[in-house]
Amino acid sequence: MSVSFVLEALVVIACIVMGTRAGGVGVGLWGGLGVGVLVFVFREPPGEPPGSAMLIILSVVTAAAMMQAAGGIDWMVLQAARVIERRPNQITTIAPLTAFAFSIGSGTGNILYPLLPVIYDVSYRNNIRPARPLTVTVVQSGMALAASPVSAAMAAMLTLTDVAPFNLGLTQILSITLPACVIGIVVTSLVVNRMWKDLDDDEDVQARIASGALEAPAIVAARQHATTAPAATGTTTVPTGTEAATGATPGPVSPAPASAQLTATKEGRNAALAFLAGVLAIVVLGLFPDLRPSFETDGESVPIDMTTTISIVMFVAAVVIMIIARPDVKTVPDQSVFKAGMVSAIALFGIAWLTATFINAHEEFIVETVGSWVTNYVFIFAVAVFIVAALTTSQSTATRTIVPIGLAAGLAPGVLTGMWAGALGGVYTLPANGTQIAAANFDLTGSTKLGTKLLDHSFFVPMLIMTVTTVLVGAVIGAVFY
Repeated sequence: MSVSFVLEALVVIACIVMGTRAGGVGVGLWGGLGVGVLVFVFREPPGEPPGSAMLIILSVVTAAAMMQAAGGIDWMVLQAARVIERRPNQITTIAPLTAFAFSIGSGTGNILYPLLPVIYDVSYRNNIRPARPLTVTVVQSGMALAASPVSAAMAAMLTLTDVAPFNLGLTQILSITLPACVIGIVVTSLVVNRMWKDLDDDEDVQARIASGALEAPAIVAARQHATTAPAATGTTTVPTGTEAATGATPGPVSPAPASAQLTATKEGRNAALAFLAGVLAIVVLGLFPDLRPSFETDGESVPIDMTTTISIVMFVAAVVIMIIARPDVKTVPDQSVFKAGMVSAIALFGIAWLTATFINAHEEFIVETVGSWVTNYVFIFAVAVFIVAALTTSQSTATRTIVPIGLAAGLAPGVLTGMWAGALGGVYTLPANGTQIAAANFDLTGSTKLGTKLLDHSFFVPMLIMTVTTVLVGAVIGAVFY
């Protein structure tokens, strides 16, 4: 191990740590600084910037933001709410699976926010401890993006594996990650359904009900039954939780204090269907390469790559949305999906450029040393992805940081992909994510806790169960079929 390797590795680690502390675009900025240090101080040739991944992210984020501006996200949420309402007694399984499906389709976990109060309301009315469905629903989004054709994490992964000599394309990745994630969610929901006390046996909840601070589930259910259910009317109430927290609502607290409404419109439906049609087209084009245009390359007819395919399809979908749903195009940059996507793109660009520069400079040493570690202890790779995901709370950053090292070390692409999907759940190791905080605030019973000692929050055990299960199942699927 050379001195330059150690010093450059420290630079990479320091930039990741400082970027994590800064958060948001700070991850990318510190990554860019690291590239400057490696190039100008250590005189290493700069690695290749992740242009392909950026192209995918920009096109997908633009189309998704266009859909959101037209009301498509609202329409998706309402459809998900209807599904959850139909089987209230199985909500601990149905809610996370439904959120998983819609996260895959939209390519973002932001769809969870308006779903959380729906999940809370349905579970509480049916006397089910809200922490059970809420925690599983939140932590599934940590790995759901590994099964989405249009997520930033998938964009980062595709540009690494859908090339020679790995040749693991979109459909191959999905055939590993989808079943692994579903099994992980189901197993976790079954275990979590037996965790913690039932509401009737929870002294804290019963004390709040007895004091009048919280309405009893039976009272809430009776009132809800006497009125038209939100999911049946095309609107759903989305509370912020601030009324109950500040005492602005007099008397007993209702589980769903109204503060905003989502309305399903024809334009929103059309926008969502157009976007989902684009997602389906991407999957089909990935499954059947002959459907893609082919061009002569070195005397051989080669279909266009999936990076180009995804970008073209998403831009087409955005134009279709613009025509049939007529959103205000000027508001697209103001959409939450657009802002989050741009932050992810900047973070990904800087950190991916940094790791590419470092790996290219020391590829031989990494293959010889890290390769032997991975060969002897395969799951070291999953642990590394998990740790980076936990520190950066970014699936795409963890992907671009660790996956190139795993591939360079000679880990089988199929096994690597299976473990990658589950290990991305590490983003919920610490109670610092917006969805975790929102879920705890929406749960007026107090059963969903953020904890006080970093790892004593309600999401930690469900996250570990889902991560371990998905990593194991994904590794087996990848090893058997690829």
